[in-house]
Amino acid sequence: MTPAHSPESTHTPHSLLKKFWGYDDFLPLQETSVQAILAGQDSLTILPTGGGKSLCYQLPALLMSGTTIVISPLVALMKDQVDTLLGLEISAAYLNSTLNASQQRDTIERFLQGDYRLLYVAPERLEAAGFMDTLREGDVAAFIVDEAHCISQWGHDFRPAYRALQKLKAAFPNKGIHAYTATATPTVQDDICTALSLRNPNRMVGDFTRPNLLYRVQYRSDTLKQVCQVIDRHPNEAGIVYCISRKDVDQLSKSLQGKGHRVLPYHAGLSDQVRATNQAAFSNEQADIIVATVAFGMGIDRSNVRYVIHTAIPKSIEHYQQEAGRAGRDRLPAECILLYSGADVVKWRDIMKQSDTAGSDEIQKLALSKLFEMSNYCQRILCRHRFLVEYFGQPFLKPSCGHCDCCLGEYEVMEGGEVIAQKILSCVFRTRQKFGAQHVAQVLQGADTEKIRQFQHQELSTYGLLSEFDRKNIVRWIEQLVHENFLEKEAEYGSLRLTPTGIQLLKEGGTVSLAQPIVQKASKASKKGKAPVEAMEDWSDEAQALFEALRRLRRQIATEKRVPPYIIFSDVTLKEMVRLRPVNLSDFGELRGVGETKRQELGPRFIELIDGFQAGESGF
Repeated sequence: MTPAHSPESTHTPHSLLKKFWGYDDFLPLQETSVQAILAGQDSLTILPTGGGKSLCYQLPALLMSGTTIVISPLVALMKDQVDTLLGLEISAAYLNSTLNASQQRDTIERFLQGDYRLLYVAPERLEAAGFMDTLREGDVAAFIVDEAHCISQWGHDFRPAYRALQKLKAAFPNKGIHAYTATATPTVQDDICTALSLRNPNRMVGDFTRPNLLYRVQYRSDTLKQVCQVIDRHPNEAGIVYCISRKDVDQLSKSLQGKGHRVLPYHAGLSDQVRATNQAAFSNEQADIIVATVAFGMGIDRSNVRYVIHTAIPKSIEHYQQEAGRAGRDRLPAECILLYSGADVVKWRDIMKQSDTAGSDEIQKLALSKLFEMSNYCQRILCRHRFLVEYFGQPFLKPSCGHCDCCLGEYEVMEGGEVIAQKILSCVFRTRQKFGAQHVAQVLQGADTEKIRQFQHQELSTYGLLSEFDRKNIVRWIEQLVHENFLEKEAEYGSLRLTPTGIQLLKEGGTVSLAQPIVQKASKASKKGKAPVEAMEDWSDEAQALFEALRRLRRQIATEKRVPPYIIFSDVTLKEMVRLRPVNLSDFGELRGVGETKRQELGPRFIELIDGFQAGESGF
């Protein structure tokens, strides 16, 4: 391995890109970000998940004298990145709590000797006594702040330890500081630059459009059934299912296990060992599905996740963008499904009030406004991609994305929405504004329940007024009226009340748009859950069999090396092997994602498998 004090002086960024990572061209903004680091100019790079942030700072580390210090918030993320770099024969290490005292001393000594290109540390490390002095003794090339949104109180994952990074510019005034994150509104971007004291930073913001993702929002009616419908569209493929509570995680994971799926739970109530074991099983393809709370977060680096399901709304658009964005990081088609109910907002409000980290009134107000925006995303019949891109301050120039439920024509605006709304509001009024959405919907549908008989609501003039509609649609319309401020929910029990706007609509009429899904008119692509974008071909059985054989070999090699399979090769590279069928090392080196080290070390084994498969040898 080349020591850190001897840069790859005979190479250019493009030649290193090909040599180590096997790519001919940079992704958007990668090269600009690389050049900012090489120029020593402070920078902030916002690249959505899958945009290749880590390469932006790993590559210039090879062209500079000294060690690039990477500040990263998660142990698992550090390990995966260091394993990837070592697999490319790039000298790297990490300092975190998984190392014993002797290992930490050895790592620090090697840093001082200049043995590393990159050294990963947790933000808490900079608060440790004497560590800043240790950095001064060594030869630091630059500082990288990964997941930089964590430094902002206006962001979605504020971590107090990140505030210690404010010292960096004062302690190392001549070293570049470079911040990276996937999700940051313009306000959060400003806060990151201020908090890190960045000097005239080059601010680079990538395109937030993720055209390979198919977004859908569905009203939650039967969680298990709806989750299984998505899983069944993606047999034996990787998926993440998010729940709000630990209890929901445990129940849903057991139910899915009972149906024969390879599922594991993940939440903060599990021991550190169980969480680490379950995450490793998912990364190593020993489990297909993780059911998790938001505790399953930034450390997830598996690139071939084909679907992400939220069984309830996240508490902000930022959280949703980051969590849903874990699907399709390999840029192949993936599906993002959000199941929602009006009860989710009430549940999140209660959690926020009870949280030990609730913060000031101003922070609480901000959190509620973000929750409202998330509810707005669910309720509005508007292009999902447009909504997300514009939320992060970018224009969306296409008239239609063509790969969300709204643009695929899976919803329609009801004719006579005003009349339907008035019937709902009248029923709320006549039930004395003491009941929730489900009961009001049952009255309107004309249901025969014990509760309706108990309160004699079958005698009301509004009983059965919407009997021609499905109860799920009536509840959905009630939620839309809540969102549009015609109704409000009592916080503790969810009882519905008319707002002044609702009273005006009931008395005087007005314009109301109510939508419902059109299941029977969904497009063929929509029913399959596939986005109508550039996708993998409809492969023959023979091609699919070869792909599965390559996946097995990848898992075998990963087990030998004790690293996750995606560190060996991505699904994109395996699919190129299926399409191009390389017969020698020269051809193998032309595959996207195959650098020189992997060409020499792994090429013979994959070529042998492909040759044997084409020759019809047994065992494949």
